[in-house]
Amino acid sequence: MAGNFKLHHHRKVKTRKFSAVVLTLCVLMLSAAQATGADAASSYQNPANQNSQQYGLDPHVLVGVAVILLVAKLGGEVFERIKQPAVLGELLGGIVIGNLALTGFTAAESLKTDVVIGALAEIGVILLLFEVGLESNLREMLEVGWSSLLVAVVGVVLPFFLGWAVAAHFVPGEARLAHIFIGATLCATSVGITARVLKDIGKLSTRESKIILGAAVIDDVLGLLILAIVVGAVKSSGAGTEMKALDFVWIAARALAFLVCAVILGKYLVPQLFRGAGRLEGRGVLLALAVSICFLLAWVAAKVGLAPIVGAFAAGLVLEDAHFIHIPDRTKRDLQELLQPLNTVLVPIFFVLMGIKVDLRQLARPELLAFACALTLAAIFGKQICSLAVVERGLNRLSIGIGMVPRGEVGLIFAGIGATLVLPDASGANQSIISPSTFGAVVIMVIITTLITPPALKWAMKR
Repeated sequence: MAGNFKLHHHRKVKTRKFSAVVLTLCVLMLSAAQATGADAASSYQNPANQNSQQYGLDPHVLVGVAVILLVAKLGGEVFERIKQPAVLGELLGGIVIGNLALTGFTAAESLKTDVVIGALAEIGVILLLFEVGLESNLREMLEVGWSSLLVAVVGVVLPFFLGWAVAAHFVPGEARLAHIFIGATLCATSVGITARVLKDIGKLSTRESKIILGAAVIDDVLGLLILAIVVGAVKSSGAGTEMKALDFVWIAARALAFLVCAVILGKYLVPQLFRGAGRLEGRGVLLALAVSICFLLAWVAAKVGLAPIVGAFAAGLVLEDAHFIHIPDRTKRDLQELLQPLNTVLVPIFFVLMGIKVDLRQLARPELLAFACALTLAAIFGKQICSLAVVERGLNRLSIGIGMVPRGEVGLIFAGIGATLVLPDASGANQSIISPSTFGAVVIMVIITTLITPPALKWAMKR
């Protein structure tokens, strides 16, 4: 007993020391970034000083990335200790950094618009969807049958129209495509969060769990298809052309054809590529080849008018059968295991950056909080109703509906893409399709749906 108390006390002391060190480093680095930014501004105002500046990467980017990573790991550690997803800690850590200006500390403001950090975040998103694709198994999706398919379809269609209606009611001044895009952010389900909870309580093998995970993966596919359609509509509208019903069908068909062709070609080409790569003696061949395929398909998706994350997800589906290959040292390596260090560094940058872009001043408005609450209720209600589509009898429908609730990283990815799309307003000026206030409401919805799911799902599965 005494030994356990000492061990617990020792861990608490270590955690406090670690937190203090990280916070100190963050403050020092942000101060350095502020000084660097001031020096850069001074140099810009005095052209004579420009010759003395070194060409290359701006040092404040390095400080910014260091702070983001430290905050991500500290926030993730805190939330994992209270049995919550680490992504929430990363997101809330970003919100703290992004709103330090309210206290008069403006060093972090440049992180919101920095091109290099934005590019690193986009690469992190692409790798995240690649990992989601790797975790998706097409055969298992087909094995769960009609229940998963119907749950997925209802769980996409109903939240989509509910989100559209809520956005039209609370932000009527926004463009119709903005309302539609809000509906799209409610479509997908975070399969990673639900799978982790089911694994923790030892319920992964139940029929309900298989239906939930199968439907969540189908949700991701359908959500990406809807995202492709909406993004295509926004780009066409921004170019001054009005889309017809046939154009929407064409975009959906193109996205679906891309996924099908990628999977079919991958079935025949990928084994040959990895068989040849197995003869190479260099280190990191499997990882380099896998990431190259991911980036290549992301580029192809962008070229055919789809979001790059659609290509990254397709790459994960393509490589699903190539997780293990023989490499020169005659051992087998797990592709997800090799990808983990890369994702550990790059993916948190995206979530922290999403938090940094949340303006708490916008969230202080009562009407915006009402919008966020309505959006959250629509997100929960839409997924709970989808459980009624289960065709089998004797199953725990409540747990199936709750398991579909969390939006997690997928909702943030959709919102992040919306923040980069622009439409001309009444005066002709380009405005982001997801305004800062609307973005904050979406983030609140993501946080609440992600927070309530683990305890609610544990309770429902134990009934």
